[in-house]
Amino acid sequence: MAAKKKKKVDTTDAAEFKARRKGDPVKDAGVEVAEATDWLQFRYSEIEGRGAFARKAIPSGTKVIEYLGRRISKEESAQLCEDFNEYIFDLNSDFDLDGNVDWNPARLINHSCEPNCEAEQDDESIWIVATRDIRKGAEVTFNYGYSLENYRDYPCKCGNGSCVGYIVAAEYHDLVRRENNLPAKPKRKKV
Repeated sequence: MAAKKKKKVDTTDAAEFKARRKGDPVKDAGVEVAEATDWLQFRYSEIEGRGAFARKAIPSGTKVIEYLGRRISKEESAQLCEDFNEYIFDLNSDFDLDGNVDWNPARLINHSCEPNCEAEQDDESIWIVATRDIRKGAEVTFNYGYSLENYRDYPCKCGNGSCVGYIVAAEYHDLVRRENNLPAKPKRKKV
């Protein structure tokens, strides 16, 4: 019987993948992103790139992490949005928060159509808050709340049973389902 020829594997990519799976520090544009916080660990995500995962069980209502960033004017915010900066939060009538900074690990939290957290404003701060109990090891997500404008440019990869295929605010899910001939949201079974 002839020996099977082994496939050559790019060990650099495999090593990086394994490191991410283990939760080792991840480099982001040459800068090391926080490896972990009290509640979260940042590592490879099946949804998209890196993600945040619960280091321990997180009770509903917990302020999981503050969404940090630069305080910017509405004018600068509009320009950054035109340049496809997807990390901006509205703070008040004069300022927004640009979370696209190396020192904001919360920017690595992925979108989900069925999230376990939401963004809440507390005075001049934005917090990612658990909306239900989150088990240890589960990916922490929130709905990015995008509008319908150009929504087809933002495909969703969350993969859960109620995914609408695009990153849009929950209030638009039914409309997007109808426009794209998707089945209605599956009803949850009562346990």
